[in-house]
Amino acid sequence: MESIRFKALETTWNRKPVNVVLPKGKASDYYGEMTFNKKAMRDFLPEKAYKKVMASIEKGGNIDRKIADQVAASLKSWAIGKGATHYSHWFHPLTGSTAEKHDAFINPVEGNDAIEEFSGNELIQQEPDASSFPSGGIRNTFEARGYTAWDPTSPAFILENTLCIPTIFVSYTGEALDYKTPLIKALNLIDRAAVDICKYFNKNVNKVNVTLGWEQEYFLVDTALYYARPDLILTGRTVFGHDSAKDQQLSDHYFGVIPNRVLNFMKDFEIEAHKLGIPVKTRHNEVAPSQFECAPVFEEANLAVDHNQLLMHILNVVAKRHNLTVLLHEKPYANINGSGKHNNWSLMTNTGINLLSPGKTGSSNLMFITFLVNILKALDTHANLLGASIATAGNDQRLGGHEAPPAIFSAFIGSHLTDILNNIEKKVKNGKITPDIQEELHLNIAKIPEILLDNTDRNRTSPFAFTGNKFEFRAVGSSDTCSKSMTVLNLIVADQLKKFKEEVDTHLVKNVRKDEAIFRVLKKYISESKNIRFEGNNYSEEWIKEAESRGLLNISSTPLAIKTFITTKTVNLYETHKILTKKELVARYEAYLEDYTKKIQIESRVVGDLAINHIIPVAIKYQNVLINNAKDLKDVLDNKTYVRLSRNLITSIKEISEHIFEIKNFVGEMISERRLANRIAKNDAKALAYNKNVFPYFEKIRYHIDKLEMLVDDELWPLPKYRELLFMK
Repeated sequence: MESIRFKALETTWNRKPVNVVLPKGKASDYYGEMTFNKKAMRDFLPEKAYKKVMASIEKGGNIDRKIADQVAASLKSWAIGKGATHYSHWFHPLTGSTAEKHDAFINPVEGNDAIEEFSGNELIQQEPDASSFPSGGIRNTFEARGYTAWDPTSPAFILENTLCIPTIFVSYTGEALDYKTPLIKALNLIDRAAVDICKYFNKNVNKVNVTLGWEQEYFLVDTALYYARPDLILTGRTVFGHDSAKDQQLSDHYFGVIPNRVLNFMKDFEIEAHKLGIPVKTRHNEVAPSQFECAPVFEEANLAVDHNQLLMHILNVVAKRHNLTVLLHEKPYANINGSGKHNNWSLMTNTGINLLSPGKTGSSNLMFITFLVNILKALDTHANLLGASIATAGNDQRLGGHEAPPAIFSAFIGSHLTDILNNIEKKVKNGKITPDIQEELHLNIAKIPEILLDNTDRNRTSPFAFTGNKFEFRAVGSSDTCSKSMTVLNLIVADQLKKFKEEVDTHLVKNVRKDEAIFRVLKKYISESKNIRFEGNNYSEEWIKEAESRGLLNISSTPLAIKTFITTKTVNLYETHKILTKKELVARYEAYLEDYTKKIQIESRVVGDLAINHIIPVAIKYQNVLINNAKDLKDVLDNKTYVRLSRNLITSIKEISEHIFEIKNFVGEMISERRLANRIAKNDAKALAYNKNVFPYFEKIRYHIDKLEMLVDDELWPLPKYRELLFMK
C-alpha cells in the first residue's frame, strides 16, 4: 500500500499553477473599495453625519443615536450595493484571533414579503453571547451576556459578502474581554501625555498619533504535505523532523527570486488586502526556505492592529486557492529561522513631525532626545512587563536564536546616539548647565541628523532597536496579536512621559529655565536607564552574564514571564491610568496560563500519538526487514564472510532497538507527568508543571525519532521530511 507521504508528494509534484485574475486598472483604482472609508462616507453620509463621525474619529467624541441611525442607513446602502447580505460585529477576543457572528439584513414583513433593515442600535451595540471565549474567570458560562460596541476609528469593511464592523467586546458588568479595549485606552493616554511634552517645544502640537508598521513573517507548505503531517494540523509546528542536508545555511533563499507559485499567491492576497484598504507594500523571501514576509506602509496603531488581524485571515483564505497552507507558528521547523512580527513603532504629531525622527534645529532635536530618553527609561522600568506581553508557548521556542532576539530585554540605539546621551550625562553637573555647556549640547544635538544619516543600523539580535526614525520591537511572535505588546508599550511610555512632565514642572516652578530643567531630568534618566542599553551581540554568553550583573532578568518560559501581569507594580500602573483593573489583569493572567497549558498538553498528546502509533511500528517493520536480511545472509554465506558482512546490519538493528526502547520509555514518563499535571487545580501550578515536567520530554523523544528517520528506509518513513516540506515545487 502506498504511504500517505508518497501520495502527498505525488499530489504536490502534479500540481498545476493557479491562474490569478488581475482586476482591471491600477491598484489605486480598487484600493479600499471594500471599506467604508472617508471617500465612501462622503459619498453616502449626510454632511452633518459625516462631520460627526469624522470628529469622533479625530477627537474621540460620542455619536448620538440619531446620527447613528443615519450612519447605519448609509452603511447598509453602501454594503448591499457591494453585494453584502449580512452584517457582523468583528472583535478581538482573548484567543488572539478575531470573532464574528453574522446576522442577515433581511427581515420578514406582512404579506409574506421581506425588507433589508439595519438600525443605529444594531450598529452601535450587540449582545453576541460569546460565552465560550476565554475570560479568565471573569464570568461563568451561564453568565452569557457580553456586549460588542462600535469602534468608529476603524472603518467597516466587507469580507465574503458580510459587512464587518470593528468593535470592542466587554462583559455585562463592563470588564474588557478583548484586546482592542485596553489598546484604545492606551493610545488615548499616550496621545495626551505626548502632547503635554511637545508643548515644551512646539505650541502648535495638539494631537499625537501612535504609528505602527508590522512586518509579518510566515511559512508556506503544500496543502497535501500539510495534511500528511498530523503535527502541523494539530499544533502548527513539526514536533519531529531531522534537519535537511541543505536548509538556510547558504542564505540563498533570503531576498531571492520569489518562486512563481508563491508569487501568484502573493499577487492574489495583495489584491484582496488592497481592496480592504490594507496598505501592503513589501514582499520578499525570508531567510529560511519557504519562509516569506510582507509589510505595509505605517498606519495609526489601532487601524494597523485591525489590518494585521485581517491580513492573517486573508493569508489563510487565499492560500487555500493555491493549494498552499500558511504556517504562522513562531517555530514550525527546528533549527532554522522562526517567524516574528516586527512591530515598528513611532509617534506622529498633527503638525507632521515624527517625534522619533531628528529634525533640523537644536530645539526639534532636543524634543527628539527627550522622547528617546523617556522611552529608554520606560523600558528600563518595565522591561519585564514588555517581555510578558510577547510571551506565548510558540514564542518560547523562537526567542534566542536564528535572528530572533533573546528573552533578556535590552535596547539598541547605536554608538552615535549613545555618545550624545553620555555627553549630556557628563556635561550636566550638579544640576547646573552653564551657557557654554548648553550651547555645546545644542550644537551636538543639532548635528544628530547628519550623524545618523549613514550611521544607523539594525541590531538583529536586539529585542528593541532604534532604526533611524522608529523603534523596531522584534520580539513579537508571528501568530500573536500586536495588541498585547502595543498596549503595554504605549502604556509604559505614557506613564513615563507623565512622570517626566511632573519632574520638569517641579523645576520650572522654582524659576529654573525650561531647557535647563529638561536637561537636568534627562541626565537623571540617562543615568538610571543605562542598564537597559546594549550595543553588542545579544546572543553571546558574555551578554547573559553581563545582563545578570545589571539586574536584567532572563525569563524564557511563558508561565514565569506572564506573572508580571499580576504584580503590585503592574496592577498599580494599569489602574492608575484606568487601562485595566486588577480583576481584568488577573483574568488575563488566568486566560494566558490556560492557553499555555492547553497548547503544551495538545503537543504532548501529538508527540505521544505519532511516536507510538506512527513511528515505532515503521521502525519495527524496517528492523524486521534487517533481521530477515541477516538470516538470509547466514543461509547463503560461510560463517567468516557472514560475520564480516553482517556487522553493519547487526549494528543498525541494535541502534533501532535502542531508539525504540528510549522512545517508549520517554513517552511513558511524559504521559505519567502529564497525568500528574492534570490533577493540579491551580492554573499557575499546572502551567508550570507542564513547562518544567512535560515539555522537556519533547526534545528527548524527538532526538531518538530524528535518529530513526536517518536509519529507516526512506520508502517506509510515514511523515513528509524537512527536505520535502521546505523545498516545494
